[in-house]
Amino acid sequence: MRILFDARFTRLDQHDGISRYGASLIAAVAERADVAMLISDPRQLDLLPAVPHVLITSPLSPRELFVASTINRLSPDVVICPMQTMGSWGRQYPLVLTLHDLIYYQNPQPPGFLPLPVRALWRLYHLAYWPQRLLLNRADVVATISETTRELMKEHRLTRRPVRLVSNAPQTDTEVRPEGVPPSKDLLYMGSFMPYKNVETIVAGMNGLDGYTLHLLSRITADRRAELVRLVPPGQRVVFHNGVTDGQYQELLRSAAALVTLSRAEGYGLPVIEAMAAGTPVIAADTPIFREVGGDAALYVDPDDPSAFTAAVKSLAAPDRWDAASRAGKAQAGTYSWDRSADQLLEAAAIATVEHAGRRGLGRLLRRQ
Repeated sequence: MRILFDARFTRLDQHDGISRYGASLIAAVAERADVAMLISDPRQLDLLPAVPHVLITSPLSPRELFVASTINRLSPDVVICPMQTMGSWGRQYPLVLTLHDLIYYQNPQPPGFLPLPVRALWRLYHLAYWPQRLLLNRADVVATISETTRELMKEHRLTRRPVRLVSNAPQTDTEVRPEGVPPSKDLLYMGSFMPYKNVETIVAGMNGLDGYTLHLLSRITADRRAELVRLVPPGQRVVFHNGVTDGQYQELLRSAAALVTLSRAEGYGLPVIEAMAAGTPVIAADTPIFREVGGDAALYVDPDDPSAFTAAVKSLAAPDRWDAASRAGKAQAGTYSWDRSADQLLEAAAIATVEHAGRRGLGRLLRRQ
């Protein structure tokens, strides 16, 4: 099976969640099948595995509407896109589109890195569910990364197509904290600072955590930083890193007391499983998606209660509590792997080829009548 991956959502500097998801899947599936990639900028190759590639237009270009005419000439057996927005008009190949979450229906603020016209279309797109249905129903199979998102898709009747789970997973090169190394008093937050991420409650929860330091690792605008600085309790320490490298992130994970996230909405929550894979305990919002990903290993708290967050951090200082949480996290992370995800994707690709063949056969039959 010749699989063509749409890798045009790969970042140019360092991965975000979707960029890492696509690159990791490509690497895992390339060990099992004939794989090639679509890219829109040669610089993307620095963050992608060494497999054959084809340079085409950006997925944000108006020409995306007609991208299928280019792909048709490549004669793939199946095309995999890690997003749901790939143009499909006139396609002659099986197609798997991916929907990660439904966050932006309840939280309509678009990502800031998108161009202004795209942000405007983003808001319009998420005013109703029918545009999403229109896109997803143009695929042969729809993939998603969690059972939580799959259930939401079912609840909102987003597609008539088969929906298959193709899970996220921790990095394959995650370094596990050596046994017997005591944790620091560092608390890590990795994620954006959009309102639904609820970083305000984490910052407020630092009240009473004398000696602890909260590290906010991601890039942040000056205005958003000023908003959060005003919320830091007197005498407490919060460090704004404004971005860290993968190496720096792994180093901080291996020594931290905990990774913390009180996000109210996620499609998966990759930092949760990354921290667990490193042996670092996780304090997370008590939501269905974090329960799914973190299992019994995470410490769950009410995302609207700063004092519950404070108490959870303090509980890790109890004798043997931190070690138990670390061991449980490593066991939970072991239930996810890119090898498993590659198998799931190949199953989805096989179903897509059958679905596509069936629809083409039905179309030919109807035209004869």
